[in-house]
Amino acid sequence: MKVFFWAIIVIILGGLAWIRFAPSDPAVWHVDPKVTADQDLAGGVRRRIPADDGTFAELDRIILATPRTEVLAGSVEDGMVTYVTRSQWMGFPDYTTVMKNDDVLELFARSRFGQSDMGVNKARVESWLDRLEAQRD
Repeated sequence: MKVFFWAIIVIILGGLAWIRFAPSDPAVWHVDPKVTADQDLAGGVRRRIPADDGTFAELDRIILATPRTEVLAGSVEDGMVTYVTRSQWMGFPDYTTVMKNDDVLELFARSRFGQSDMGVNKARVESWLDRLEAQRD
């Protein structure tokens, strides 16, 4: 019985380690967001916002100020950036790709694990956009 218990503990810890330390392949996550309209999805969100020349750089600063967020690939100068934001306790990765498309920024935030993110990506993106709007007022 003890062996079974310890085997279950090892499996759970291995799964948690995989979630936290699994590599993020830019070829999979740093892709064109293809946002044609605002959408709320079970595991993420898509948004389109009007953008002038400085909007992307302002949004980039806001995003990078978010705890546990870093750039996976791209840059503002490239016109597309994919960010990884990890949850505080479990380290679940969420990916947000922002791309400049003429006078619009396309944002696509999505979770890597699970069927639903319980609105986390939507809340994060809306918070970023609210801060961006407040800076522009």
